[in-house]
Amino acid sequence: METTLYLPIKGFLEAAGYSVKGEIAGCDLVGLTPGEPPVVVICELKLSFNLELILQAVDRAAASDEVWIAARVSAKGKGRESDRRYRDLCRRLGFGMLSVSDNGTVDVVVSPVAPMPRKNARKRSRLVNEHKKRKGDPAVGGSTRAPIMTAYRQQALACAAALQDGPLRPRDLKTITPTAAAILRGNVYGWFERIDHGIYGLTALGAEALVRWPAATDAEDAAAAAI
Repeated sequence: METTLYLPIKGFLEAAGYSVKGEIAGCDLVGLTPGEPPVVVICELKLSFNLELILQAVDRAAASDEVWIAARVSAKGKGRESDRRYRDLCRRLGFGMLSVSDNGTVDVVVSPVAPMPRKNARKRSRLVNEHKKRKGDPAVGGSTRAPIMTAYRQQALACAAALQDGPLRPRDLKTITPTAAAILRGNVYGWFERIDHGIYGLTALGAEALVRWPAATDAEDAAAAAI
């Protein structure tokens, strides 16, 4: 029961200087500091960290100076308290996270004054580069089962289309894509084969790919014609 979390959390907040009472105006715990006006802290309890607990905290935020959410630690250590995304969400919202162990020990998972998650410059750069390199908008958002038409796949298809008429050297494909040499040598999809020193041809898998994604190669042809 969530009530088993009440006394450990009450003790934690009282040790921090709050006068704590339960079930006030629909809030699981409300703590006040001495003096006027008091600092108001609200804590919501659940047996496990979940979205509903976050939503409750959002609802309480307008009436308090500080919001905490508290839940029992997952027995297998695989609960939301171990999920970086959940912790980062609390940081962005300014909520504190408290975990309660079976013996009643309370630990701070996220402080309500924790700094916002740092931006990842490398991930940001990857997003920007991929967006700029793609021709048109070839992938429908939300797709999970079909292979994603990335910029790399588009470039590999362009190379494959050029090899339909016969083997070529990487330098012959530079006008199609500057990274042709790396694509042919890497052969990520198994579409190319080295026929002779510095000469590459199309495999059966490559021919199948051109049939599977004809729109991609048509777009490349149209782009080339427009240059």
